[in-house]
Amino acid sequence: MSTLPVYRWRLAPDGYATRRQLRSQGLRPGGQPVAAQLERPRRRRGPLIAYLYRIDLARPVRPMTPARWAALAKANAARRVCPQCRRDAGYVIPPSLGMCTPCAFPEPSLQLRSA
Repeated sequence: MSTLPVYRWRLAPDGYATRRQLRSQGLRPGGQPVAAQLERPRRRRGPLIAYLYRIDLARPVRPMTPARWAALAKANAARRVCPQCRRDAGYVIPPSLGMCTPCAFPEPSLQLRSA
């Protein structure tokens, strides 16, 4: 088993890029293995690790088809529907709450007035 070359922060040679850097160039790793590793030292914890891929082996990003756009829109719409009241909240439901804000924090003053 071969070990990956490890470079210090900002000292990686040309020809390598992270996933984000590839994406900004309109590329994707395309199934290639990780070619190198970048380490950024931190004071109180272990170093931050970034994986590097070879730019010459990267492939172009696949274009979005109408079916993929439709699936993405459907998934984003589902994230906006409150599972409690089944209404579109108008924003993405926070996973920490699991429901829209009015369902998570009902106003007690409204319940007293209706009685």
